[in-house]
Amino acid sequence: MTEDIEQSHKSLSVFDSLFPVSVTVVLLIAAVMLFGADAAWGPAQIVLLVGTLLAAGFGVKNGYRWKSIEAGLADGIYVAIPAMLILLTVGSLIGIWILAGTVPAMIYYGLELVSPSYFYASCCLLCALVSLSIGSSWSVAGTIGLGLIGIAEGFGLSLPIAAGAIVSGAYFGDKMSPLSDTTNIAPAAVGADLFAHIRQMMWTTLPSIGLALVAFLVLGLDSSTDMHTPEQITAMREGLASQFNLGPHLLIPVLVLLGLSVARMPALPAVSIGAGVGVIFAVLYQQEAVFQFLGSDSIPTLEALVKGVWTVLFDGYVSDSGNASIDALLSKGGMSSMLTTLWLVISAMAFGGVIERLGMLDRLVASLVAGASTAGSLVIRCIATCFVSNLVTGDQYLSVTLPGRMYKAEFQRRNLASVNLSRATEDGGTITSPLIPWNSCGAYMAATLGVATLSYLPFVFFNLINVGLAITYAFFGIRIVRIKPSARFENTPLGARVG
Repeated sequence: MTEDIEQSHKSLSVFDSLFPVSVTVVLLIAAVMLFGADAAWGPAQIVLLVGTLLAAGFGVKNGYRWKSIEAGLADGIYVAIPAMLILLTVGSLIGIWILAGTVPAMIYYGLELVSPSYFYASCCLLCALVSLSIGSSWSVAGTIGLGLIGIAEGFGLSLPIAAGAIVSGAYFGDKMSPLSDTTNIAPAAVGADLFAHIRQMMWTTLPSIGLALVAFLVLGLDSSTDMHTPEQITAMREGLASQFNLGPHLLIPVLVLLGLSVARMPALPAVSIGAGVGVIFAVLYQQEAVFQFLGSDSIPTLEALVKGVWTVLFDGYVSDSGNASIDALLSKGGMSSMLTTLWLVISAMAFGGVIERLGMLDRLVASLVAGASTAGSLVIRCIATCFVSNLVTGDQYLSVTLPGRMYKAEFQRRNLASVNLSRATEDGGTITSPLIPWNSCGAYMAATLGVATLSYLPFVFFNLINVGLAITYAFFGIRIVRIKPSARFENTPLGARVG
């Protein structure tokens, strides 16, 4: 008979809930101070595992059995399994799209079409439009974002600023698109209508993207002194053309993936199909590149062709063109490139699963709500809770759903419409997730774009402005929608009284 893991236990005190979380946050800050941008590549994982054990110790102290705590840990990791499989598949997709010539083609044509003077702004705008149409920041970063980073490399522009522009645009669509998972999860968690939720978000999101575009435009106009010369651009384009058989048809895998996303196919099968199309294109159009990748000793046979493609899928592509810029740009991808990121996700989700099982976040939020005397202060506390959830759980979805569930009753008790809460969870949860190195979103963006989270963080203008604007609105009571005391916890039109 399976041993019952449930048992009587005490509710954790504020101290017991706060201490493990606080120690973990302090240690994460220390890891960043000591290791800088490399904190997410080992040091943060150690901190998260230490935090998991510390939280478990307080759970045992309050009567929880280890099997119950272990079940919470396993549940936390289980939630992240789909994201981890997507990460592995994206690693394969990046490698095979390079070998297939898809990424080189995006860079080749992009270098011809895009001007450095407005590159950052166009990066942000393009990613915003595409992510709005497909609802996936990860797909945008792994496809168009990857090409744009290559173009920035070709122009000799700042990769952290380019990555900031890509992440800004990608998360505009991730937040606003009705196809986005978080855009659907946030209102569902609190009982709001999807499109009422989107309309409410416009008040913070549209001004934020407008200000971000202005900032990127100004940075672009000031970047000409760092631009590569036309001769360097020409050399890079010639180097790409000599290494791959380029043509517009190589952009078809990108269109296939975007089409599947628009059709709302789940991410894992969509990315897998995108990688599969890349395999076909590599075999059909880049046989010489495959044999060159295997080395001079390889014999051009079907066996060698299969081996080359297979190797790139699990271990990535390594460029040996003789052009340092091209080699640095194209040597990436493969499932193996995502293993450190998976280590980070597993560590973060284990910690998140334990503190959720022990009710630590619930206990802390109860204390926060007690001090919120106005509607605005309640909204600010919700935004802060979402951000802290992103810090301590490392997961975007938990940081949207958990605070939504925790604050729902309090918003209802104060006669505040559910769209206030759903917007707050997105302003504090969705938007801040790519800003944290050990969060799955921050780790994904860093691994996909090849730019450390802390390096691009100062330039993610949309996300930073959006959080600041949301807090400012709440502080001054702007766009806080109220409902009549007799009404249920439902949505109200945006014309309702605000305070």
